[in-house]
Amino acid sequence: MFDSVQSYPCAERLPLVEQVHGHSVADPYRSLEDAGSDATRQWLAAQDELWLNHAAGLTGRFRFRTRVKALSNVGTVSAPSWRGDRCFTLRREPGRQHPVLYADQRAILDPMAIDPSGRTTLDAWQPSPDGSLVAYQLSRSGSEDAVLQLLDVESGELIGAPIDGCRYSPVAWLPDGKSFYYVRFRQVHRYHLDLAADTTVLATEASYGLEISADGRWLTISAARGPANDLWLQDLASGEPPRPIQQSIDALTIMSVGPDGRLYIVTTKDAPTGRVCVGDPNNPLIWHDLVTPESPLTGLAILSDVLLVGTLQGIAVHDLGSGERLGAVELPGVGSVGELTTRADGGSQAWFSYTDSVTPATVYCYDHTTGLTSLWSQPPGVVAEAESHQLVTTSPDGAEVRLLVISRPGETGPRPALLYGYGGFGQTLTPTYSAFALAWVEAGGIFVTATLRGGGERGAESHHAGILDRKQRVFDDFIAAAEHLIATGWTTSEQLSLCGESNGGLLVAAALTQRPELFAAAVCSAPLTDMVRYEHSGLGERWVPEFGSVSDPAQFESLLAYSPYHRVAEGVKYPAVLLTAFGNDTRVDPLHARKFCAALQHATAGPRPVVLRLDPDAGHASGSAGQGISLAADMLAFLAAETGLTA
Repeated sequence: MFDSVQSYPCAERLPLVEQVHGHSVADPYRSLEDAGSDATRQWLAAQDELWLNHAAGLTGRFRFRTRVKALSNVGTVSAPSWRGDRCFTLRREPGRQHPVLYADQRAILDPMAIDPSGRTTLDAWQPSPDGSLVAYQLSRSGSEDAVLQLLDVESGELIGAPIDGCRYSPVAWLPDGKSFYYVRFRQVHRYHLDLAADTTVLATEASYGLEISADGRWLTISAARGPANDLWLQDLASGEPPRPIQQSIDALTIMSVGPDGRLYIVTTKDAPTGRVCVGDPNNPLIWHDLVTPESPLTGLAILSDVLLVGTLQGIAVHDLGSGERLGAVELPGVGSVGELTTRADGGSQAWFSYTDSVTPATVYCYDHTTGLTSLWSQPPGVVAEAESHQLVTTSPDGAEVRLLVISRPGETGPRPALLYGYGGFGQTLTPTYSAFALAWVEAGGIFVTATLRGGGERGAESHHAGILDRKQRVFDDFIAAAEHLIATGWTTSEQLSLCGESNGGLLVAAALTQRPELFAAAVCSAPLTDMVRYEHSGLGERWVPEFGSVSDPAQFESLLAYSPYHRVAEGVKYPAVLLTAFGNDTRVDPLHARKFCAALQHATAGPRPVVLRLDPDAGHASGSAGQGISLAADMLAFLAAETGLTA
């Protein structure tokens, strides 16, 4: 238990109040935005000491670390990428810190060999059409500021100089393997190896997708600028510039030219769950519908005579000409299907990964000639015992909220519960293997995933229902899920905890400031908390279509209304809160965690702790396996101590 006056490091409270659209907006901890100031450094050092002292007293910390490590030690495998006769896969063996890239089962790129400290990650990779070269991207210490390099697969030698500014850049190779299109500083470029020449193709800043047809004739470009989606098609044989096909349409649309020469378009325009259209690349403005699934689209694979359509419900088999549904690919259970991959010419086989709550991602091969699905590659695996339950409740406005509860078999009665959610950017939360969740369940708790508006589990309409001035609906859904768990006897408010990261961290921060009495504890990982100033740091400017802008008076009203930092009130008994932040986070600046921590520590009238865990050598995305295990164990031990969970 904490005495907030005596135990918490002192942060300067500024009498800073600004007038914004007629509102007085206080920002007492503005000085903590400056990570390099002496005062902030001293405050962080004191917070670090506070956390380490608190963590040392968490009796379950070592046990959770041991179990999360064991459950994580299954390793990982990816679906194959075929280039010619060469097969590329990404695989992490048990005990390894990072996945290794293999070509025909020969290791060709090992981040640990490049940097034994484990701080370098392989962010993306794309082999050339004949498999002789690989364009890959590395970043350090979680920064995601990657450089693109070229590797000769046979010799292992690097080719040319590194290219910076390639944050998760798509790479589209031409068939000769001498040139490729890629994205640098959010602009489309073309690079020629022999000439070492770089040419800008599209200079508008956006998030781009690139693809070149197997015959090398057609380049398709998609661009997302907030809700606006643009498409271009370029006939590389003509020498003409990219032709605009769609401009500023509020729908997610991507396109490619398949091995059969047809133009394939996947779009949410006039179809909330997505639809597959086809056309002629020589006349690209005319499309016609081929498949409109009932469940949101997740992937597409074109085989020699059928079309495989991945959705949240599985993989359907359709006639390539008519679009008629012919059947479904057999799956090992009710879980989640990953990316579908095929050979360049389509062929009769497709590969995909499958996972569920107790099954690590395993790769299967579907052969249309036989109609059979067979195991292709799997990690060593760990047997975990758990059962799942589907629950349904309603939000205050009547919207349906679905919950997936994972628990030990046969257990009943209120138990320590961990409620997880995201609810943003159209992202879907589907059943997946999680060492974090299973370690909690094995210790006797229940792990609950809530499907919220703002996500993509029910298509584009669900996403749009939880953005901008409708963002409060997401928090209402999450709170309704918590209330339902308590009302139906799964848990109690003294046993209920929350967890979320990034946009999910915002979700948790909003829930605990709006309904603090509902929860015993919460973990906010890399959270957004100051929604009045979020646009000025990290990637905040790119998120205006999701959250809105303070420059718009109406959107400002919505942002201020739920901004967790501004909702912290003195004299409230807040739940225990662990804020986790990362020093090299280039998406969500750690300033959000710092300011929210200081505000909660100053305001709370309760005995539960508010602590900050900062990892200075990590970023927003995944780092090494060891970093992930350490973070997960600390989070679980903190929540267990506050909810009474004991093994």
